[in-house]
Amino acid sequence: MIFDYRKASSPADVEADICIVGAGAAGLAIAWAFLGTSVSVCIVEGGGLDADERNQALFEGSSIGVPEFDPGASRLRAFGGTCNLWGRGCIPLANLEARDWVPHSGWPIGFADLEPHYLKARTFCGLESHDFGEDTFLTPSSRQTLDFDADSLVHKTFASSPMIFGEAYRTEFERALNITVLLHANLLELEALPSGAAVRQARIGTLDGHRGVVRARHFVLACGGIENARLLLSSNSVKPDGLGNDHDLVGRYFMDHPSGKLGALYTRDPDSVIRPYDRNVPKGKPQAHPEICLSEEAQRQHRILSGRVRPYAFEEPVPEGLQALRDLRAIMRARRRHENWAIKARVCGRKNGEPDYIAKSRPSDDDIASLTLRAGLGAADIAKAFGRKLTRKPTVKTERVDLVGYFEQVPNRDSRITLGEERDALGLRKVSVDWRLTELDRHTYRTAARLFGDELARVSKGEFRPEPWLDEENGVPQVFGTSHHMGTTRMADAPELGVVDRNCQVHGIGNLHIAGSSVFPTGSWAFPTFTIIALSLRLADQLRQRLEQAAPLLV
Repeated sequence: MIFDYRKASSPADVEADICIVGAGAAGLAIAWAFLGTSVSVCIVEGGGLDADERNQALFEGSSIGVPEFDPGASRLRAFGGTCNLWGRGCIPLANLEARDWVPHSGWPIGFADLEPHYLKARTFCGLESHDFGEDTFLTPSSRQTLDFDADSLVHKTFASSPMIFGEAYRTEFERALNITVLLHANLLELEALPSGAAVRQARIGTLDGHRGVVRARHFVLACGGIENARLLLSSNSVKPDGLGNDHDLVGRYFMDHPSGKLGALYTRDPDSVIRPYDRNVPKGKPQAHPEICLSEEAQRQHRILSGRVRPYAFEEPVPEGLQALRDLRAIMRARRRHENWAIKARVCGRKNGEPDYIAKSRPSDDDIASLTLRAGLGAADIAKAFGRKLTRKPTVKTERVDLVGYFEQVPNRDSRITLGEERDALGLRKVSVDWRLTELDRHTYRTAARLFGDELARVSKGEFRPEPWLDEENGVPQVFGTSHHMGTTRMADAPELGVVDRNCQVHGIGNLHIAGSSVFPTGSWAFPTFTIIALSLRLADQLRQRLEQAAPLLV
């Protein structure tokens, strides 16, 4: 059942077997695993069914690192989480083993530990028809890829999920008798027992002042790589430094997937580079797409991190009629989806050189007549573009191919999330983000740019021109976050090395668990959501086993 916690019809206090804080991919996956069972689950979600500015403001914070990082513009506070806007790419994780040239690398678990849960994640994501192996899906691409020197570049295949989880599973949660979803219910603090060995209850509240508690046998934080750390640090009434922070590790090792434009490729046939990696495939074709990745051999030889590159067509000037048609389609999409376009544009905005397919602002309905007239007057432009599309050519000619890189980040203890002095509308201290890169990160960008650019130039008989910032030895890397927040509650067998153990339980706190990419010790290059879901389903199995031991409800 789904309740709006602001309304009188919502229960003030809840008792459950499991309390999950956060209704993003991680939280919903755990609750999904218990649908229709005798286990009672309460999901505490700070947002509503749709994003709104008042709730979104609770994610705001400050940035004190280099590069700059905007914590309020990289996640979405709503049922379904940031996956309401995700790119839907799924791929198993690679680089779980320690590498001697990457400090603090390696997971305490391996692919064999995750494989059965990847199988369940495949169902959750609607990908049952796609087989997978370690760090790739096995579904053939619908297009022929370029032929690279395998010692430098390789192809890895991701599958595209058809699911927006908050939409796909909403009805099931509305009907589930054993699941209670509280919307607009914000976690204020996880209150621990005086010993600090367990959590007693979760204090929750709304922006309008309604307060209550959730008591449970087990608590799961599933709020993302930034908020998980913030909430642990804020839960300090028993432990002054925050829960799980006995070794000053909560919030440290903050990672993202840094991304930036590496350069431009000039070739007589740019479409031959773009077409194999175009994700807009016809209906009925396999929804599996290749990524151009650094080979393991190249990573070892050059002692660099993993990474991928995506070629983007840089269009010649778009004819006026075609641009008017594109703007009209943007209005129609906005009407169909009922999205908050200002928030979506802010969260999905790209600064890394990747084309921004999300409108910076939604065109007003008053523009429809003007746009329709412009599209009509530009009918010849539209007809020409349609003709090019029928012959499998871009609707607008390509001037050059921009290469945008996406990289693994070094786990760095000094890259961290802390609490700032400013407080939000709930009275909680806002986050301060100190995002830092190392010399190994910079070495990776410089080396990988040449590996990607030179090999793509070779196969396309073109010329690669790197971006100037790559030649600046002491300059600031022109890379930006991709909303893949990782590492702040990292997994390790020893409490001196990590916040959670290999089963995602917080060290020293018997009934507190963390779900999401904040537990990732290293991030690889891969999209994290598929692994987030697999780890969450693995945690659900652990919780099921713990509950079968019939531990008493903590009060």
